[in-house]
Amino acid sequence: MEILVLIKQVPDDSVEIKLDPATGAPKLDGVEAVVNAFDTYALEMAKRYIEDNGGNVTVATIGDDDATAALRACLAVGAGKAFLIKDASFAGSDTTAKAYILSKAVAKIEEINGAKFDIVFCGKEATDFSKGMVGVQLASELGVGVATDVIAVDPAEGGVTVKQETETGYNVIEMTTPCVVTIQKPDYDPRYPTIKTKMAARKATINEVTAADLAVDAAKIGEAGSLTKVLKLYEPPKKQAGVKIQEETVADSTMRALAMIAEAKVL
Repeated sequence: MEILVLIKQVPDDSVEIKLDPATGAPKLDGVEAVVNAFDTYALEMAKRYIEDNGGNVTVATIGDDDATAALRACLAVGAGKAFLIKDASFAGSDTTAKAYILSKAVAKIEEINGAKFDIVFCGKEATDFSKGMVGVQLASELGVGVATDVIAVDPAEGGVTVKQETETGYNVIEMTTPCVVTIQKPDYDPRYPTIKTKMAARKATINEVTAADLAVDAAKIGEAGSLTKVLKLYEPPKKQAGVKIQEETVADSTMRALAMIAEAKVL
């Protein structure tokens, strides 16, 4: 089984991000860049799959040189090869353009590796913009099936069986390969690297592919090839502090609460 895991480097989502009032852009100075959380689940699930069933895991991302840190983090926890999809012309690409770039990258990486990918794993969404669209759009570009919000993947005759989490329960879906799956948080956490695997990842080769290598259509990438544009970024409104009601008796507290509700014209 040949598996490709697509990742994204994002700002640490445990840190509150502010906007620069002068530019309106996120202030990321001092904020650590990390592998998107849902992508770490995807990598862990892929790694467990090949440990049980055999195969290889390759990891790839679109980014600049800074993104090599995220790729090395993935190598340190089990990815066998890493590819940086890098070109200045990719800047400004929306999810549609990125899916197109990734479809071309899949074919190129298959050529380099000398093997077709059976499954492409993606996180269900990125924690910076949370669009959750690239995996589905990539499947459309590749012309293969896709399952979203997957929490388990198991081998099956002619393909795989996936368990999909929904708002009302779970679906079990049989899929032929090749296919794309987007990963929700499973019932386990990603593994931690060891000092030995970190050292090996630092020395590992990061393969680079460019727009020229992929033979992409310039009209389908960057801002020119994007179907959507970000008009404005804004911070969500702060939640107001609650009011504590603590009268002498429960009855008095209840009456006070009802009076406040009536005053606010909630009822």
